[in-house]
Amino acid sequence: MPEASTARGEAAGSSGGRSAAGAPRSLAEALRARDDAGLAALLHARPDLLSPVPGDVTQLATRAGTRASVVRALDRLDRFALQTAEALAVAPDPCPYRVLESLLTGEEGTTGEDNGARAALPRALGTLRDQALVWGGEDRLRLVRTARELLAPSAQRPSPTGLGPAVAEATSGMSPTRIQEIVAAAGLPPTHDAVSAVAALTALFTDPERMSALLDEAPAEAHQVLGRLVWGPPYGEVTPNPTAPVRWLRDRGLLLPASARTVVLPREVALHLRGGLAHRNTAPVAPPVPPHREHRPQLVDANAAGQALAAVSTVEELVKSWEHAGPPVLRAGGLAVRDLKRAAATVDTTESAAAFWIELAYAAGLLASDGEADERFAPTPAFDEWCELPPPGRWSALVAAWLPATRTAGLAGEQDGKGRTLSVLGPDLDRSAAPEVRRRVLELLADLPEGASADPEALRERLAWERPVRGTSDLRARLAHWTLTEAEVLGVTGRGALSAFGRALLEHRDPAPLLGPLLPEPVDHVLLQADLTAVAPGPLRRPLGDTLGVLADVESKGGATVYRFTPGSVRRALDAGHAAADLHAFLKEHSRTPVPQPLSYLIDDVARRHGHLRVGSASSYVRCDDDAMLDEILADKRSASLGLRRLAPTVLAAQAEPTALLDGLRAMGYAPAAESRSGDVLVARAHAHRTPARSAPVPVPDGPPVPDATLLGAAVRAIRAGDLAATAVRKEPAGSSAGPAGAPGELPRTSAAETLATVQAAALTGSAVWIGYVNADGAASQRVIAPVRVEGGFVTGYDHTADEVRTYALHRITGVAELEEDQV
Repeated sequence: MPEASTARGEAAGSSGGRSAAGAPRSLAEALRARDDAGLAALLHARPDLLSPVPGDVTQLATRAGTRASVVRALDRLDRFALQTAEALAVAPDPCPYRVLESLLTGEEGTTGEDNGARAALPRALGTLRDQALVWGGEDRLRLVRTARELLAPSAQRPSPTGLGPAVAEATSGMSPTRIQEIVAAAGLPPTHDAVSAVAALTALFTDPERMSALLDEAPAEAHQVLGRLVWGPPYGEVTPNPTAPVRWLRDRGLLLPASARTVVLPREVALHLRGGLAHRNTAPVAPPVPPHREHRPQLVDANAAGQALAAVSTVEELVKSWEHAGPPVLRAGGLAVRDLKRAAATVDTTESAAAFWIELAYAAGLLASDGEADERFAPTPAFDEWCELPPPGRWSALVAAWLPATRTAGLAGEQDGKGRTLSVLGPDLDRSAAPEVRRRVLELLADLPEGASADPEALRERLAWERPVRGTSDLRARLAHWTLTEAEVLGVTGRGALSAFGRALLEHRDPAPLLGPLLPEPVDHVLLQADLTAVAPGPLRRPLGDTLGVLADVESKGGATVYRFTPGSVRRALDAGHAAADLHAFLKEHSRTPVPQPLSYLIDDVARRHGHLRVGSASSYVRCDDDAMLDEILADKRSASLGLRRLAPTVLAAQAEPTALLDGLRAMGYAPAAESRSGDVLVARAHAHRTPARSAPVPVPDGPPVPDATLLGAAVRAIRAGDLAATAVRKEPAGSSAGPAGAPGELPRTSAAETLATVQAAALTGSAVWIGYVNADGAASQRVIAPVRVEGGFVTGYDHTADEVRTYALHRITGVAELEEDQV
């Protein structure tokens, strides 16, 4: 593969010495010269290099130069470090430090102001070195070849700097005669070949004095043409008969043909016109995030606590609404749009907000698919446990699931790359960058003084500097916007400022103790009013809230919740098994005001009519002691769809099912009750459906996990030991007919007798030896071991490569060689 060969080529020379000046000649040499802390820092910054652990430094360097790994490393650079890498990509290879500095700060003598780039360059260059993207001495800086290919300009891919190809690249397909014509028009002496001509032209364009003299001769319109191309894109279209200024520039090589109708501004010319700058605007310093508005911390916490309580109530109400008949799961997975609209109406919010609450409940493990043949979404058993927690505990569970979640509700309703609409609870809403952006936004808010909010635009600019987007995607900016919105409705922030319990969440502390004192205590009473409403002056205790939720409908929410009693809500309570006397007693017990007479009349009136009609299953039937009421039902045109006919003065038979018959009669204004075969009233207490036990969804990781100190230490020891085995200088056993034992990458070859004698001698002297070993799977490896015991056809010793004691079969050892004393 070209990519692998590129990486191997860069890692080549790892077994050779250094240059005369002591500078490394390859990336592998540069990595080998690092101490253990430096290697550990590289593996921590680029954890993908650990999968699996490289066998030696050469493998580490090869893997660090692969395209996938380099792309990932570039994507994680801050803006100025990335600009430094982009400048190196258009600089000579190798590049002296002073040349790189001039590309970022401008040529000496220019009027460009130093905005801190000169002082910030060592830090940016250190970042690139730490991540093995740059290596070499100060006078020979080299960008990893794969990174140069990704960042350097080409005809197919413009450079992020806006620069075009160099003169040598732009003239590579040009005829020698045409090149000589350009050289002559530029006032240069003729050369013997095209290579010399290109070199002469390059020397002209990189000489400030001669370039200035050449441009002084250009027409004014030619300067305008150059001005349109100088900062990119460097390509422009020309007609078959270009204007005189374009011809003047083209004849002198200041514009070179890229195709039949396209010209390009050579990189050297653009750099002269820019004053030596690779970028129009450099950003050496992170943009600040100053306080936008300041509030009293107590006001912020109080506002956030109110939002936290509302969030808990909203999630509970939403999940409870799916207890009895949850929405079906789409065939492709997810929630249908009509069901999302119903959920939004249930909690009285927008569809986008409802999508967030649904995804939050799913991330917390409170709802899931039931997995049945007629698959539906329903609460999980964890929802019942969650409901038993106090409000601060319930809120803590929600935000603990929100912060690391990769599910991104804001994408619902959009289309993926294949034109398919993304649905709530669907399979394609995970975005691995979401947790990082979410946490970083909260960290920036935490850096502000207590009670201070930040300008959203300043936050986005800071995030864009810390992780610039190299493509056209604006996902990170959108994630930041959604984070601010979600944090506010959850109560993590209040009035845009981070709350005290939000700060505790960010610091991995339990936020519940800080939130609890700010929440109102649950109350055990309501205030009944004459307009058939009840006002709950705070959150209700659970038994009271559950019963009142059946007896009345929620009319409005806020600091106080308003419930409204209607004939339908009272009938619902009677259907659930409550008698009229029970309802009167319940209201009298829990109301701080006298029960209004209109409410008592409403309950008695509905109760008097409730059950007067009885519906059973024949297919179905209606019976009533009042035959006049049955006459009235038969005469009503709305009953035609029920297929009613009289069997007896007090009994009607129906073609409809009992449930449909009950719904039809209730729609006509009656209050029928279902009865069993024995004639008893059936209590319509719906079964609360629960899914089987489900675990919360696992966030999709953004690449390999960051290794801990233990793994880093073990990996560095393994790489060092493998490098020792691969690069140590070996002695050839006496009398061996094998080739030179020091040839890198080759397994040693010795006879069985020589192998046995050498390892026995090493066991006696306590020295280390180099062996070649082939395991049971036929995989060959090189190892450095210190034998301690040789018996029974096996050698046991300390394996420096694996950093542990191991036993090897002598018949699987291909050969053995002693190490030079300075290598032991």
